[in-house]
Amino acid sequence: MAKDKKLVEQITSMEEDFAQWYTDVVKKAELIDYTSVKGCMVIKPAGYAIWELIQRQLDDRFKETGVENVYLPMFIPESLLQKEKDHVEGFAPEVAWVTHGGLNPLQERLCVRPTSETLFCDFYQKNIQSYRDLPKVYNQWCSVVRWEKETRPFLRSREFLWQEGHTAHATAEEAEARTIQMLNVYANFCEEVLAMPVIRGRKTDKEKFAGAEATYTIEALMHDGKALQSGTSHNFGDGFAKAFGIQYTDKDNKLQYVHQTSWGMTTRLIGAIIMVHGDDSGLVLPPKVAPTQVMIMPIMQKKEGVLEKAEELRGMLAGNFRVKVDDSDKSPGFKFAEQEMRGIPLRVEVGPKDIEAGQAVIVRRDTREKFVVSFEELAAKVGELLDLMQKEMFERAKAHRDSHTYVATNWDEFTDILEHKPGFIKAMWCGEEGCETAIKEETGATTRCMPFEQENLGDVCVHCGKPAKKMVYFGRAY
Repeated sequence: MAKDKKLVEQITSMEEDFAQWYTDVVKKAELIDYTSVKGCMVIKPAGYAIWELIQRQLDDRFKETGVENVYLPMFIPESLLQKEKDHVEGFAPEVAWVTHGGLNPLQERLCVRPTSETLFCDFYQKNIQSYRDLPKVYNQWCSVVRWEKETRPFLRSREFLWQEGHTAHATAEEAEARTIQMLNVYANFCEEVLAMPVIRGRKTDKEKFAGAEATYTIEALMHDGKALQSGTSHNFGDGFAKAFGIQYTDKDNKLQYVHQTSWGMTTRLIGAIIMVHGDDSGLVLPPKVAPTQVMIMPIMQKKEGVLEKAEELRGMLAGNFRVKVDDSDKSPGFKFAEQEMRGIPLRVEVGPKDIEAGQAVIVRRDTREKFVVSFEELAAKVGELLDLMQKEMFERAKAHRDSHTYVATNWDEFTDILEHKPGFIKAMWCGEEGCETAIKEETGATTRCMPFEQENLGDVCVHCGKPAKKMVYFGRAY
C-alpha cells in the first residue's frame, strides 16, 4: 500500500499550492509533456483524447447551425496583416515571423498564424460578388502561434489548438445574430458537456478583440477563485470589409460591404475542466468528455474465471459506453489510485466472490460512493450513474461559483473582497476606460464582462463614484 499511497502523494494539495497542484495533475495524469521548444507542449494520448471528444461534440453543434469546415494556410504575408490597423497593433507583440525559406531570405516576411481574420478577408474578397454568395459561415480547426511570455500547460502556450469561425453576412443584423448565436452555442456546450457554468456577457471596449466592434464572452470561475475566459464571439461590423474591399452587389444592384464575425474556443478548455472539477487525487472528468467512462477492475485476477468475467462485462457495456479492462499486473490499490488520478468516472470491481454472487461493485470517481449491482442490471446502472454524475458535477460547480460571487457597492468593500474572498465581484461601473485601467493597476482585477442579465446594485461607480452605467463582473484571471 505504501506504493499506492505514494502515487497520490505526488500531487500537491490544492489548498497548499493551487498552481503546483495543477502542474502535478497535468503531468501525473499524463495529459502533456514538456518539449525542447520553450512554451510548447506535447499533448499526450490521454490529453488529446479529451480534445477529440470536445472537438467532435462542438463540431456537431456548429454544423447544426449551418457551419461548414474549411482550411486556410498557416502563413500570412506581412502586407496582408497590415491592412487592418487596430488588428495588427493588437497582435504585434505576439507574432512569430518567418524570414527565410531554406537558405534564402524571403522577399516579404510571413507571419505564423496567430488568428486568421486577414486570410479569411483575402479569401472572401475574391469569392464574394453577389448577395447570392452570402452568408459565408465557415470554421477551421487548426493550431495558432502566439509568442506568450508566461506559459502554462493548456491555459497559455505558444502554440495551441483551437477552432476559429469566420462568417460574412449581408447585413449588420445578421452578423450580430450570428455573433450571439455562437456565444450561446459555446455557453450551452460548456454547461451541458463540460459541466461548467458560465457567465455570458459583453467585453468592455478596453478588453474587446483587436479590430472588433463588439466582443462577447463566456467567463467561468475556477476552484481557486480566478476567472477563465472560456470562449469569445466577435462582431466585426464592416471594418474589415472596408479595409479589404469585401463588397457584394445587393438585390437592387448596389454595392454594399459585408458584415463579419469571428468566434473561437481552444485547448484551454481542458485546463478549465481540470481546475473546475479536479481534487487532491487528480482529475475528475465529466462523463461526456471522459475518453474512458468505465474502467473494469478484475480483483484477484489470477483466479480462474476472473479475467474472463471482466472481459464479458466489458463486452456487455462496450456498445453504449467507452469502457476498458485494467488487466495490468499492478496491485488493486495502485489501480484504484491510478483510475482516480486519470479522472475515469466509474470503476467496476469484480472478483471471485462477486462472480459467485452474480454481482459487481461500482464506484463513482467524484463522490466515491459504492453500489453493489447484479450483472443483469449493470448496464442500466452504469448509464444511470453517468447521467447523474454529469448533472451533479454541474450543480456542484454552479454552487461553488455562486457561493464565490460577491457584491461590492463601494471601493472599501471591493478591495476587501478581492484580498480575502477569491471569486467574482459584481459591481457598478461608470463605463470610462480610465477608471477601468485604474482598477486593474491598483488591484490586478479586470473587467470580465458586462453580463447580459444586468442588475442595479447602486447608482454610482464602485471606484470613482461617478454615475454608473453598467453592472460588471470583476475578478483576477488566468
